[in-house]
This record gives sequence, C-alpha cells and structure tokens, in this order.
Amino acid sequence: MKYRKLGTTDIDVSVICLGTMTWGEQNTQKDGFDQMDYAVERGINFFDVAEIYPVMPRKETYGKTELIIGNWFKEKKNRDKIIIASKIASGHPKGIGATKLEWIRGGGENLRFNKKNMKKAVDDSLRRLKTDYIDLLQLHRQTPELPIEETLGALTDLVRQGKVRYIGTSTHPSWAVVEAIMFSEIKNCVRIATEQPPYNLLDRRIENELIPMAQRYGVGLITWGPLAMGILAGRYTDANDFPEGSRAVTRGGFYAKRVNEKGVEIGVEFMKLADKAGIPPAQLALLWSKDQPGITAPLMGTRTLEHLETLLPVLEMDLSNELREACDKLVPPGSFVADFHNTSYWNKARVLE
Repeated sequence: MKYRKLGTTDIDVSVICLGTMTWGEQNTQKDGFDQMDYAVERGINFFDVAEIYPVMPRKETYGKTELIIGNWFKEKKNRDKIIIASKIASGHPKGIGATKLEWIRGGGENLRFNKKNMKKAVDDSLRRLKTDYIDLLQLHRQTPELPIEETLGALTDLVRQGKVRYIGTSTHPSWAVVEAIMFSEIKNCVRIATEQPPYNLLDRRIENELIPMAQRYGVGLITWGPLAMGILAGRYTDANDFPEGSRAVTRGGFYAKRVNEKGVEIGVEFMKLADKAGIPPAQLALLWSKDQPGITAPLMGTRTLEHLETLLPVLEMDLSNELREACDKLVPPGSFVADFHNTSYWNKARVLE
C-alpha cells in the first residue's frame, strides 16, 4: 500500500481518499459502514466529509454523513487510525433549505468564516463525528467578502485549542491560497496545508496555475470528480439523453451542465482506450488522476460496495507513459472539454455551447 505526505504536514495518507457525500441519503448507515470496513481493510486511512453532507443542506439530513462516520468510530474504536477531513460551508442567509450552491458560495448576513460561527461549526462537527479533533478542516469554497485575516485568526484559535490539526481549502483560486499562505507567514497564523479542487481528464485547468503553485509552496492536492461524474466510466453515452438515476437527472442544475456533447464524445473514446489497455474505464480514470504530478490523493466516492471493489485495485497500479500520452491526446494538458468549475464564481471560463 502506498502513502503520500499530506502537504507540509506530518501526516501520511493513502493515495486514494474515500469520499462520503451520498451517505445518509443515497446510502444507508450500513452501506457506509460496509464501505469504510472494506476500504480500511485494504489500506485506505483517509476519509473526506463535510458538515452539509449528504449532498444538499436540508434539515432532515444536515450533518448526517458526519454522524454515520461518528457512529462507525464509536463501534470500531479506531479513530486514531483514520485521517478525517471535513469542511465548513461558507453559509447562506437562507440557512437550511438553501441550495447546495448557495451554501458553498456563501454571502449575505450569515457568513460562516468568522470566529464565532467557525467555532460553533467545528463543535457541531466534533459532536457528530464523536471525536475531539479533526485532522484536516477545509473551507468549503471561498468567502471573498470576509478578510482572510479574520478567517485565519479563527482557524489558528481552533488549532491551538487542539480541535483541529491542520487546515485546508476547497475549490479556491490559486491566488487566494497563496494570499492565505503569505498572511500566515507574516502574522504567524496556521498555514494552509491542502486545497481540494475538481480535476479529471475532461477538466484539466488546475494544471495551469493551481498545481504549479501547490508544488512550489508544498500544498497537498485532494482532487474531486476523478470519474467526471461517471462520464469517464461509461455512465453517459448521449449528451441529450441522460440515463435514469444519474446525477444529471436526479440533481439537474449545475450537475447536468457538466455533461455536454464534447465531454461525452471524449468519454466514449476514453472507454475504447481503456478497453484496449484491458482496464475498466472507471479504474483508468481514477488511476490517471492518482498518478498526475502534484496530486496527493483523488477523492473516490462510490454508491455501492461493488463499485468500491471495482476501483480499489487502483491502489496498487501505476499509470504507464503510453497510457498517459494517449490520454493527453484526448484532452491536452491544461485544457478542458467539460466544466467542473461551474460552481466556482471566480472561474469565468465556460465551455461554449
């Protein structure tokens, strides 16, 4: 089993991080327990969650994913064996009932990234997770209305109190990560250790600025969406006819907008490439993300244990130069054919219709 250093921290994490976004809605607690058991048995020690999970911030499900993980910790008594990464949503004045996009964009009178609100958010997460510390606390999207010094000051307090070990960001622009790092050095605040951006073969834009920045400043990259919402796994074969039960159908909105004709076309070619190589396309998509320069660990979220069983062989696989070059021909480095940054208000580039 391979492990990588998490940014500049003293933590070693598995090369794949277990994503949990659907637990408590599409998945039951038993499903979550089964997946965690299976993953840990095969060497995965890194789980990612968020306070708003599963998926959408509704009153009846808010925080349920953290609660499932906490119940598992209580039963297995193995908290010290797992690196848990959670996220604080930037908040929205509508509160519970606002859409996920409204929550993660934040804004208005209910900004979360200040001292009072962050303390409460962390205390609530600790209670649900049944633990007294979070290994990696991430800011779930940027809140530009709030000065970074206030947010970093609050995070520094949480680290000094022992409630948080390290901090990170999620889907932030590279300039914002560098700003936070520079401010931390000047003011002796806790330093950003990781960033969690979208990254897959269909959207390679982070190769232009974010990856070089991360390599220069020692920022770990935990990337989400390696299977491109299933496009690279054969889930979509027609951009105008989504399969029943797919996220583009059940969620719609910005999820559906990530599926377009060019992306599906590349997905079909990618499946041919995987077939020729004798590798299931889902495995190849995850392998490609895992073995790209600068990546610490891609997030792998699966709806079923069977899907998890299919993907975990990637832990012991290496991407060949031949396959890397073939993938580069499908989508050249730094470019994109599908828009997985479409929840990032700061990224103006969009796929032309």
